[in-house]
Amino acid sequence: MTHPAYQIEGAGRAGRWLLSCDHATNHVPDWVNGGDLGLPAADMGRHIAYDIGAAGVTRHLAALLDSPAILSRFSRLVIDPNRGEDDPTLLMRLYDGTIIPANRHAGPQDLSERLDRLYRPYHDAYADLAAKMQAPVICAIHSFTPRLRSRAPRPWEVGVLFAHDERLAKPFITACRAQGWCTGENEPYAGHLPGDAIDRHALQHGRPNVLIELRQDLIADEAGQMAWADRLAPILQDVLKDSQL
Repeated sequence: MTHPAYQIEGAGRAGRWLLSCDHATNHVPDWVNGGDLGLPAADMGRHIAYDIGAAGVTRHLAALLDSPAILSRFSRLVIDPNRGEDDPTLLMRLYDGTIIPANRHAGPQDLSERLDRLYRPYHDAYADLAAKMQAPVICAIHSFTPRLRSRAPRPWEVGVLFAHDERLAKPFITACRAQGWCTGENEPYAGHLPGDAIDRHALQHGRPNVLIELRQDLIADEAGQMAWADRLAPILQDVLKDSQL
């Protein structure tokens, strides 16, 4: 199923997992400043515009888990679906040292249109997909840049983010470290933002969940994406089985 705001793959699959990719693409719809945020192509290809490699991992992993996946179809710089509607970073004007020209003077009407045409349809579809599943388990796939500007290199290969629900996250971290991977616990980001996608679709419903961050240089091409999906799938299945959730 394809909509301007999202794509759903494998809606009829039998698995319990529901994979999500909130920052799947760097696409800017043509009704947003003519499809151009005023950034050069090099910046639109950076981590500020989308989660590099995350969409490929999501698709491969969902297929391996025989489970559905929902992926966004708009850049996080247009509006960020992994933020609450009242979050001040919902519409970014400056990101990792880069000014976003088309957002600099965006007003309430611009924000309202982006909410109505992109953000809310994405979340409505996500909620509907979860509601149609029996006891869904949410797995959000993100990626992170190896290094922010003027910051130290990030050593982690995998980051696992979580809030108060540790049922899957903690054993998943243990399993990743057992593979010898440098695994961050609520690194490189804090594990909870009120109103973010995990809060909205997992925590508020008591659904088991795990948010996985992969370093972008490891999944920049399809070979890396497939390799990491192959590595993660059996670990996720084992952790879910052992948790007896």
